[in-house]
Amino acid sequence: MVKFLKANKVVILLSGRYSGKKAVIVKTYDDGTSGRMYGHALVCGLAKEPRRIRRKDSKKKKDRKTKIKTFIKLVNYNHMMPTRYALDVDLKNVVTSDAIENSTKKAEARKAAKDLLEDKFKTGKNRWFFSKLYF
Repeated sequence: MVKFLKANKVVILLSGRYSGKKAVIVKTYDDGTSGRMYGHALVCGLAKEPRRIRRKDSKKKKDRKTKIKTFIKLVNYNHMMPTRYALDVDLKNVVTSDAIENSTKKAEARKAAKDLLEDKFKTGKNRWFFSKLYF
């Protein structure tokens, strides 16, 4: 069978706190681990997307509106829907599997991922990833 859930693939989470949110696969565990016996993936996604900016907004208001909030989570393959898109961001060095277990490391990893994704947003590429999904 062809492996289509790879690193940097964009997925939409289907259940849980972040259902309906976009995320990027950082690492996959096809055969599972000792704690989770099923196939799952480490994902980093957008908990809060940047808001729309208008030309007349002040610099202070633009800075406030371009802030994003990220999350890091281990997700079962059954609870994510893969898309045909891939995001060209190197999160592998920032978000690691040991960051999930320790809360301080997780907070640091979230902040570092936030900085990387905000830089990606400000370059103007992959605008579709930073737009809100409406159902």
